[in-house]
Amino acid sequence: VLPYNDVAALEACFAERGSEIAAVITEGAPANMGIVPPAPGFNAAIRRVTAEHGALMILDEVLTGFRVGPAGWWGLEAVDGWTSDLPAFAAEPSTAGATSSEPADAAAPSWPGADWRERATWVPDLVTFGKVVGGGMPLAAVGGRAEVMDLLAPGGPVYQAGTLSGNPLATAAGLATLQLADDAVYASVAEHAQAISKVVSAALSEQGVPHRVQRAGSLFSLMFGPQAAERGVADYEAARAQETWRYGPFFHAFLEAGVSLPPSVFEAWFVSAAHGEAELEAIAAAAPAAARAAARAQEH
Repeated sequence: VLPYNDVAALEACFAERGSEIAAVITEGAPANMGIVPPAPGFNAAIRRVTAEHGALMILDEVLTGFRVGPAGWWGLEAVDGWTSDLPAFAAEPSTAGATSSEPADAAAPSWPGADWRERATWVPDLVTFGKVVGGGMPLAAVGGRAEVMDLLAPGGPVYQAGTLSGNPLATAAGLATLQLADDAVYASVAEHAQAISKVVSAALSEQGVPHRVQRAGSLFSLMFGPQAAERGVADYEAARAQETWRYGPFFHAFLEAGVSLPPSVFEAWFVSAAHGEAELEAIAAAAPAAARAAARAQEH
């Protein structure tokens, strides 16, 4: 396992053991240590190094595929610019007493993944999908370059099958979901995610809790602590350095108000088309008490 966003570590590993490495698996944007974007050029470096050593690049879009956009995170990087009115990736820093005359999304964050407009010059060999592609049912999918996919049975020698493969109910749910996921839906859920994150962030700022919101479309996460607020979270070590002990009281205060949050500070908040004005109002009503709980929390 290599550190994320560290091209030097990647190159050193391949220089030492490149002939033994069959593939590199990386997420479009990691979402289980909070939402963490690839630094500009990081995915392109993975593509370059794997190609030089005859290894595959496998992009895990289980969480980001069909959620941050119709082409997943790779689509955001592979297309020159983002046509939505909202940024595809927003870093929204907030520290106690900090003020800004600009909207958070308009700021120029200093953390490594800030340049979401980067045009990619890379194409992965394989891409995996799940979550949205199944419409809430157990379903996963894989796609990739023809010369790789042609190796799968029955056309090739690599056997692949499973009990739930091609399940009719799951595929029907997934198809219906993808048919409904048009540009208007993507814009709407991204807007709602932005609104929810700003309400929560404002409540935390009011209580002087240092934090940052990192958001990718309809996914966002809260990062607690001065280091996260100042520099953001760009790798696992930075994620671990958060003031994670603030999240438990914060979570339970929301739960007592009838709002169920992700069970861990490292989990993303998933905003869907089912979240509307009523849900935003409920979150806004619960946020002040939750922010006070986070402010009173003690490290243990």
